[in-house]
Amino acid sequence: MNNIDNNKKLFCIFCNKTPEKTKKLIIGLSGNICTQCVIFCYDTLKKIIIYIKKREKNDLTSPYIIKKHLDKYIIGQEKAKKIFSVSVYNHYKKLKYIQENKNNIELEKSNILLLGPTGSGKTLLAKTLAKYLNVPFAIADATTLTQAGYVGEDVETILQKLIENSNYDIKKAEKGIIYIDEIDKISKKSENLSITRDVSGEGVQQSLLKIIEGTIATVPPKGSRKHPQEDLWKINTSNILFICGGAFCNIDKIILKRVQKTLGIGFHKKIKDINKIEKKISKKEKIQPQDLIKFGLIPEFVGRFPIIANFDSLTQQNLIDILCQPKNSLIKQYQILFSLDNIQLEFDKESLIEIAKQAVLKNTGARGLRATLESILLNTMYDISILKNIKKVCINASVIKNKTAPKLIFSK
Repeated sequence: MNNIDNNKKLFCIFCNKTPEKTKKLIIGLSGNICTQCVIFCYDTLKKIIIYIKKREKNDLTSPYIIKKHLDKYIIGQEKAKKIFSVSVYNHYKKLKYIQENKNNIELEKSNILLLGPTGSGKTLLAKTLAKYLNVPFAIADATTLTQAGYVGEDVETILQKLIENSNYDIKKAEKGIIYIDEIDKISKKSENLSITRDVSGEGVQQSLLKIIEGTIATVPPKGSRKHPQEDLWKINTSNILFICGGAFCNIDKIILKRVQKTLGIGFHKKIKDINKIEKKISKKEKIQPQDLIKFGLIPEFVGRFPIIANFDSLTQQNLIDILCQPKNSLIKQYQILFSLDNIQLEFDKESLIEIAKQAVLKNTGARGLRATLESILLNTMYDISILKNIKKVCINASVIKNKTAPKLIFSK
C-alpha cells in the first residue's frame, strides 16, 4: 500500500498520524484516514452547504452587512449605498414574505433610480450587488431601445438578456435584477405635444411601464424573429428589481428655478444667498419627482421609481482611494498583469496624486483613471516584451507630469 512508511506502519494520508497517535484509522484501498480528519472534513463541508443554501435563499441578515460588502468595491457615495442597501434588503425580504404566504396583504415593489455624473459608480454598484446576492443580472442601454415596430432593440430584449444570464431558468430570472443605463437619454424631446413620433424617447418610456410595474411578458427566444413558429417565453416581471441610472446633466438648473420660485428669489436677493442655494442644489439633496418630469420623464415612469439615490461627483481624494483601496482596484489589476511576467510594479504617493489630478481634468470620474494609466504604461508594457531581466518598474510623479519614462530595475 502507498501509505505505509519505512517501518511498515499505517498512517493517515492527511495528517500523517499513526494508529498509536489517533483513536482509530480507517483503512482504504488507496489511502487511510484518521477519525479526527473525518470530523474536520465533515464540519468543513457542513459550513459550505449552509453558506450555499443561504446564498440561494437570499438570506440577507441586514442592510448594514450589504453596505459593508459594497464598501469593499465602491469608494464614497455613503448616502447612496445606504439607500441602496435598505431598498434591496426590503425587496428580497418581500419575496421571502410572498413565498411563505403569511397574509393576503400585497407588498408593492420599489424600483430604484440612480442619479449622478458619469464614472461615479452607478453601474458598478448594481453589478457588485447582483454578484453578492447570487441572482441573475442583466444590463441594458436605454439609448439602443426604440418603440416596438421601429428599427432598433425592443423592450423585450432586456428580459431576453436576463433569461439568458439565468441559464434559461425562468423562475430564477423572475427574481433577478435589471439595470437600465443612460435612462436620461430617453427623455421627451420637449414638454409640448408634437406631431412627430418620439420613438426613442417617450415611446420607450411608455413601452417600459408595464414590465417595470409587473406583468406577464412574452419574450421571443434569441433569433426567433426570423423563425416566428418557435414557442415564446412567458416571464412574470412583478418580482424583478429594476434599477435605472443616468447622469441627468443640467438638472441642477431645473431644481434652481423651482427653489427660486418657492423662496421668491428675484433680482432683489443678494448674490451670496443664491450661491448658498446653488451649493446645496449641487449635492442634489432636494430633487423632487417634478424635477424629473420637467427634465423629460413622463409622470407614469417617474411614479414607478419611488426610491431615488443620488451620487456625488468624485473628489480628488476619492479617485486616489479608488486607485488603491477596493478589492479590484486598478493598481492591483496592473500589478497582477506585470507579475505574470515576473515584474514588480510600484507607484509612489506623489504619482497617485498626479494620476487623480489628470482624471479630474478629464471630468469622466473613475473612468478617467484607467485612460491615464493606459497612456502611462503603454510604452513600458511594449518594452518588457523585448527587454530581458527586468525586475521592477517604478512610477513617480515625473512620469505622469513630464511624460518621462518609468524607472526600470534589472536583476542583472
